[in-house]
Amino acid sequence: MKTISVVTPCFNEEVNVRDCYEEVRRVFDEKLQGYRREHIFCDNASDDRTVKILRGIAADDLSVRIIVNARNFGPLRNTFNGVMASSGDAVLLFMPADLQDPPELLPEFVRLWEEGHEIVYGIRAVREEGRLMRSVRNAYYRLLTRFSEIKVPPGVGDFQLVDRGVVERMRQVRDGYPFMRMMTFECGGRAVGVPYTWRARKKGLSKNRAAALIDQGINGLVSFTSAPLRFGLYAGFALSFVSIAYAVINLLLGLILYQRLAEPGILTLIVAMFFFGGVQLFFMGMIGEYILAIYGQVRKKPVVFERERVNFDAPREP
Repeated sequence: MKTISVVTPCFNEEVNVRDCYEEVRRVFDEKLQGYRREHIFCDNASDDRTVKILRGIAADDLSVRIIVNARNFGPLRNTFNGVMASSGDAVLLFMPADLQDPPELLPEFVRLWEEGHEIVYGIRAVREEGRLMRSVRNAYYRLLTRFSEIKVPPGVGDFQLVDRGVVERMRQVRDGYPFMRMMTFECGGRAVGVPYTWRARKKGLSKNRAAALIDQGINGLVSFTSAPLRFGLYAGFALSFVSIAYAVINLLLGLILYQRLAEPGILTLIVAMFFFGGVQLFFMGMIGEYILAIYGQVRKKPVVFERERVNFDAPREP
């Protein structure tokens, strides 16, 4: 009997974790009876009743495993650590506790996986959120796919079912800040997408604040695209062009309108300052990105530090 692992990261989700557990269990009981279930909850050092509720669930269901982190390491590291701890033949990388990604799609994901697809990814075709956030997300995804060497359809998140072989290839990536939604495609494999509606949160408030979203977005751009370097390049050329245009305009105004030029050397200093400022911006951006890449590689430390694990030594239920 094959095992399907489901990874759910959580932080202060006391109002959602039981609903998430019940929904995933219902899907397996009704439509995936021929598969073992392994549901891993990765708690990011919650300070509410989340861990207590999970302990109660795990005591009654040995298919539920819990990882409790020593502190909050952020959603990306937390989720990746849970995926690396999974043992299933296929792994659903991300099943949100608030059920914004629908667990009802799991049977379809498993069917496509059984047909030979190593990566079955969800595409957020419709988003139940405000127009502003939807526009910002869409623009980010277009930027991410436009400048990346890895071709990923816009709207793909971490809601992906991947084969064990892909998970093992992901394990070989030494990245202190893993960006899984692109990492799976970097590892390669036969892939197929399933469009769906990304639902609005029904209970509680999102813990992924604006600062965290910006940090995650920059991480994705730096890790998988040349966008920061290209931005530095374009900004450098733009400033250089503006400085040259400024010099030409001042020359024409001085000769035609005022019948005189600025004091000797003043115009040259202004043009040189803007021109070399643009060139320096480009090279500083390039050097900075290389330094960040080197810094991330030499810091050989665990993705997270765990406080404890629950039910990982328990025997699998049939």
